[in-house]
Amino acid sequence: MIFDSHVHTEISADSEMEAAAALQRAAELGLGLVFTEHEDLDYPGELDFTFSPEDYWQKYEALRGSNLRLGAEIGLQTGLADRNRAFLTKAPFDLVIGSIHLLDAKDIYYPEYYEMRSQQQAYHEYFTVMAQTLREHDFVDVLGHIDYIARYAPYENPELQYGVFREDIDEVLKAVVETNTVMELNTRRLKDRLALKELVPIYKRYQEMGGAYITLGSDAHEPAAIGMAFAAAKDFAEACRLSIVTFQGRTMEKCSS
Repeated sequence: MIFDSHVHTEISADSEMEAAAALQRAAELGLGLVFTEHEDLDYPGELDFTFSPEDYWQKYEALRGSNLRLGAEIGLQTGLADRNRAFLTKAPFDLVIGSIHLLDAKDIYYPEYYEMRSQQQAYHEYFTVMAQTLREHDFVDVLGHIDYIARYAPYENPELQYGVFREDIDEVLKAVVETNTVMELNTRRLKDRLALKELVPIYKRYQEMGGAYITLGSDAHEPAAIGMAFAAAKDFAEACRLSIVTFQGRTMEKCSS
């Protein structure tokens, strides 16, 4: 079974999706799910992007099984590795994604981060912090959405152009391989032909550097987004010679189509 290994339910501050609705949609698509709720410590806005692992487990443990795993998406920030590691001891998580959402104490979803920064400056900081914090968080299983910044950056061409950012991207991929982390292929933007085109050389380079596996994640916050562009994602994985995996009990498992 193929798993959508990046899904947010109402446990996450920015989602209202109920577990039953998510599971129903996944069953319709023949997919397994991994719930990966947000844990972003010291978030600067009004929302609280943290959750109680104990309450999470109490709410969903009865649903956990062959078609549902329980995970977390932790925010990668400098100096938070010890606190994030301690958080993960509070429940037997199946899968842990590490992701960049904040830079310089600003949410890169919002335009304030990009003010007074050229694209070269913003992307260099993004990749540098990603590589550094991934090494600090060498206990995560998956690096989430490497192209997250391209969703929101206000530049003329926000894509991760490998030819332009080669050195910075290679440092991230080196950190991924050296920490035995798995790359996520986040499918939210795969319907965008330019986004898809620009991601291909990054994942091919990942494979050249020794990477062999990816997870697929829709980053769904509503049922309609579950499994988004998974057909394209499976073709992508094959073209890049990467195997699709998920995790159970923090142990990697290959997915079967």
